[in-house]
Amino acid sequence: MLTSFDSIKGQEKAKHLLDTAIRNDRISHAYLFKGPAGVGKKMTAHALAALLNCHAPQGMTVCASCPACKKFNSGNHPDFHLIEPEGAGIKIGQIRELQKNLAFPPFEAKTRVILIPDIHDTMGRPEVANALLKTLEEPPADTMLILTGDEAGHILPTILSRCQVIPFTPLPLEDVAALLTHEDRQRAMTLAAIAEGSPGRARRQEEHGFLDTRQAIIEILTSTDKNSPSLVSQVYAMAHQSAELKDDAEELLDLLTSWIRDLIILRSDAPRSTHLINQDLANLPEAAESWSTSAMMKCLDAIATARQQLKRNCNRTLVFEVLFFALLDEKW
Repeated sequence: MLTSFDSIKGQEKAKHLLDTAIRNDRISHAYLFKGPAGVGKKMTAHALAALLNCHAPQGMTVCASCPACKKFNSGNHPDFHLIEPEGAGIKIGQIRELQKNLAFPPFEAKTRVILIPDIHDTMGRPEVANALLKTLEEPPADTMLILTGDEAGHILPTILSRCQVIPFTPLPLEDVAALLTHEDRQRAMTLAAIAEGSPGRARRQEEHGFLDTRQAIIEILTSTDKNSPSLVSQVYAMAHQSAELKDDAEELLDLLTSWIRDLIILRSDAPRSTHLINQDLANLPEAAESWSTSAMMKCLDAIATARQQLKRNCNRTLVFEVLFFALLDEKW
């Protein structure tokens, strides 16, 4: 699909840096778009590739009607290559195949563009990083490499030194909320806050119904009847449902962390209106009375432990069972 810089929300600094480079004919052979996940790095890479090869651009806007734009719009431009991770990351075979292809000139583009996303996931494989480094050191003519990386991820200094870094930042929460389809504005703002200004992350949470799952878990955790016959079965059912989220299970832990954090704030003397994340929950003040501050700090430790266990590929269902019972134990 054809992407234009006009459609990219926020990221004014990144767009300004790229605009200046294009206007001054100082385009780098390699860029690293570095910033949080889901804030538009890949979209910007697509927009830059389309702009560089548009036959009749107007400033930073593509014409959308030339042959190159039509090919970008259909996803069939022969000189735009996306190196998708295979499994946990980029494989050495993919980089070697790329190097073979780069030995030949572009088919028709003024600038062939290679997009390699989430490069931080590849840094744990030295052979892949070294092969990529060689490509960055000896870039072929008429070719641009665009890497994207999470600001929290580790990227080798040798790769950083061979790329021009373009910084990407979280969007204002109002802007993220406006991009969501949720009719309830408070819930949209909650999603934006939990996603830390990342539209991509907020959309994923919206599509997967994370707020509804959060609500169901909170209803169990705030249950006032310790001896309810159905409580244990509810915990087991919710643990199974949480485990079904698979790779998105950590997002659920982020939701629980933000909720506990809000409860701690409500029990403190900190200003509340500008700090609370889960403002769509009407029962926050009542829930804050269910745990002591020290108990809630232990709840945060329990969530952190669950996060580490998920990273070690422990049984997800068991991890959530232990977590939910631990949170209930701290309450009682």
